[in-house]
Amino acid sequence: MKILGTGLSGLVGSRIVELLEDKIEFDFSEIDITDKDKITSKIRDSKALIVLHLAAKTDVDACEKDKAQGKRGPAWQVNVIGTQNVALACQASGKKMIYMSTDFVFDGNPKDPRGYTEEDSPDPINWYGKTKYEGELIVQSLKTPFLIVRLAYPYRVSFQRPDFVRTIINRLKTRETVNTVTDHMFTPTFIDDIAEALRVLVEQNETGIFHVVGSQFLSPYKAAHIICQKFGFDVSLVSSTTREEYFKNRAPRPEKLALLNDKIKKLGVRMRTLDEGLDEFQESATIRH
Repeated sequence: MKILGTGLSGLVGSRIVELLEDKIEFDFSEIDITDKDKITSKIRDSKALIVLHLAAKTDVDACEKDKAQGKRGPAWQVNVIGTQNVALACQASGKKMIYMSTDFVFDGNPKDPRGYTEEDSPDPINWYGKTKYEGELIVQSLKTPFLIVRLAYPYRVSFQRPDFVRTIINRLKTRETVNTVTDHMFTPTFIDDIAEALRVLVEQNETGIFHVVGSQFLSPYKAAHIICQKFGFDVSLVSSTTREEYFKNRAPRPEKLALLNDKIKKLGVRMRTLDEGLDEFQESATIRH
């Protein structure tokens, strides 16, 4: 099987390639997705029948600064126009598109107290979420098969740029205080599980929308405590704060980003909790005091 990918050098994409390269032949494309002619040619000429679209501007606060520029801003150009270019090229060449989206398409106030399902209607409250949801709408309008995979706070054992887990660990290792929010809920996702879920989705030729997220939602404050307990760091280094204070003068954040993964579980994919995901850090012996 061959897949053409955008954004495969990033946090999620590079690990997907590492774990699945013995089963899937990945065709890398580092072409600027906002260049319609180049991305169209690349997709048209590729022998891959599937395009995995990960390339995006994902810095939530940086995207919010782009909001004043509207559709001329970088966030809109990359996340919307770039996605549209990829989508139209897939449609024109009859290729299936897999679009990696985000939990930030939701407003943080789920109707179901347990969390969001794939059937819930998105209602983003920041510009990053807005641009990613616009991307979803474009993909859903395709006349060719598509798959939308929503991710949430991905983390992995090692990467050149730290994710939220590694950021906390690095501060604790140098005995710096970790200021964490108590009234905000999120759903951490171990990237190795994302790769396995993607393999299953591709092999079973699934279409539609899937929440490929971890099996536990909690506050950043609780997550920091779990990290301390798991690796023996001083829990007194973890301080607490509120959403109002922590996100002051930053992009608004949805309060309860609890996504349910029942749909992907029905395909036999086991998404780990944060505690379970952190066990892989210990096995890899990557934590040193």
